[in-house]
Amino acid sequence: MTQTAKPSVRHPSLRVNKLGLTQRDYEGSMSTLCAGCGHDSITAALVQAFFELEIEPHKVAKISGIGCSSKTPAYFLDEAHGFNSVHGRMPSIATGANVANRDLAYIGISGDGDSLSIGLGQLCHAIRRNVNMLYIIANNGVYGLTKGQFSASADVGTTAKKGEENRMGPIDPVSLAMSLGVSFVGRSFSGDKQQLMPLVKAGLSHPGFALLDVISPCVTFNDHQGSTKSYQHTRDHVQEIVEADYVPVLHEIKAEQTSGSVTSVAMHDGSVIKFRPVTEGYDPTDREETYSYIANRRLDGEVATGLLYIDQDTHDIHSFENTVAEPLAKLKFEDLCPGNHVLQELQEQWR
Repeated sequence: MTQTAKPSVRHPSLRVNKLGLTQRDYEGSMSTLCAGCGHDSITAALVQAFFELEIEPHKVAKISGIGCSSKTPAYFLDEAHGFNSVHGRMPSIATGANVANRDLAYIGISGDGDSLSIGLGQLCHAIRRNVNMLYIIANNGVYGLTKGQFSASADVGTTAKKGEENRMGPIDPVSLAMSLGVSFVGRSFSGDKQQLMPLVKAGLSHPGFALLDVISPCVTFNDHQGSTKSYQHTRDHVQEIVEADYVPVLHEIKAEQTSGSVTSVAMHDGSVIKFRPVTEGYDPTDREETYSYIANRRLDGEVATGLLYIDQDTHDIHSFENTVAEPLAKLKFEDLCPGNHVLQELQEQWR
């Protein structure tokens, strides 16, 4: 994947944080995603969140799998550590890295295909191990890199670009995470930066696994019969040398939510998603209330957003495994591998 660097020119009056860095210092390369993609809105929220939290970029590890969303780490924090893993295996890489160096701030960027299909088992074990990281699922209900097939989060009755209807029930990452004992879970809409950015900051600050499900519209698959710029019409009327799709430039969808009321957001294909932020009296520390609230919102055809659940008395993987305070990555070789005599002494304990 070719990356295009952003110009280094910046306005002299840009705000500076306590580290002496501007928000531009938290950006990455130019995005190659489709114009208007909701994933770029997630990137913008991440850039601002890291800037406001005043986290040093070189003390961040950003990890992803495969998919449109997994390209996101290239678009923020140029100076951070980064790893683009194979499809669905990001949680294992993040777990290993976290065990080796607990001093870094970890953020995983994934999609509904990457996390809820091939990577479902990986996600489940990262949750139960309570790996200290922010895990973002950029959720658009389709496989954007492979022509828009339904993903595991697609709702019953939704239609694909060619009109076929999805009949299988969706996997809800929020309900799944709750059933596995997650210590932090939230949901937002990529077009609502005012709500999304504080959730990102809260997730990054949480001492344990923080799951953030972000509804992020795909702007590409709005193909319809009769359009002279549709995929099928183009293929019927040209001599194809390579198979390539035309992606129309669409506007970015934005909406601001009001506490306690429903916000209806029209997608590019004409469908409507109803968002309802949690009310002021909502208790995010009550697991059973969270289950009930999410279920009731789903029955009403609404998507619950905001901080849905948090366990403030939680223990991460280092507590479970009783690891040393010094990061393993910083230990000397002789401390990690003390020699055969130490191994023999350990074995004698089990004889």
